[in-house]
Amino acid sequence: MNIVLFGPPAAGKGTQAKLLTTERGYIQLSTGDMLRAAKTSGSELGNKVAGIMDRGDLVSDEIVIALIEEQLENNKGAAGFIFDGFPRTVAQAEALDKSLQTRGTSVDCVIRLCVDDKVLLGRIENRFKEEGRKDDNPEAFKIRLGNYNEQTAPLLPFYAAQGKLSEIDGLADIDTVSTSVAKILDMHNTGRSLRTKPFWKRILGLK
Repeated sequence: MNIVLFGPPAAGKGTQAKLLTTERGYIQLSTGDMLRAAKTSGSELGNKVAGIMDRGDLVSDEIVIALIEEQLENNKGAAGFIFDGFPRTVAQAEALDKSLQTRGTSVDCVIRLCVDDKVLLGRIENRFKEEGRKDDNPEAFKIRLGNYNEQTAPLLPFYAAQGKLSEIDGLADIDTVSTSVAKILDMHNTGRSLRTKPFWKRILGLK
């Protein structure tokens, strides 16, 4: 099963991805991790990535897709893949669909961890006061959260139109979120579609 996992910073997306790799044998394909690994790999593609990143330039969609395709080829026997941090645009989603189609597969399920931005920001502000972690700086976090919301907004109707989008409360405790994710995956595995309240429509102000 191929899963696209959406979730804003600090919503626990990484935790859920790790649980799925442990419990179901899925492979997490994080674009950030893949780019860092490629940069130090010494391969031809890796050297190209290293040059781009060292210059401070953005890595193109074509290169990211190439990295994903490399992982798909290297892990053909995997139980499934979790796409984390990709796609971020409709163009990237379309490129991913085409890449998977050439392998006779597709994105099976898109899971979005929904959060209330104000509640999430409140948590971050409290954690910053208590722990002082640099990546929890509230002002910097607001920018990261805004970028995430802006990037993912067009992807929600894209995947909803394909009947693949499911949404759950990302602010629930870890076990509750994990149970909800498992229920979605199990229902997709049995060929049934899960209908969830169209949270994305409320966010976008659509009926």
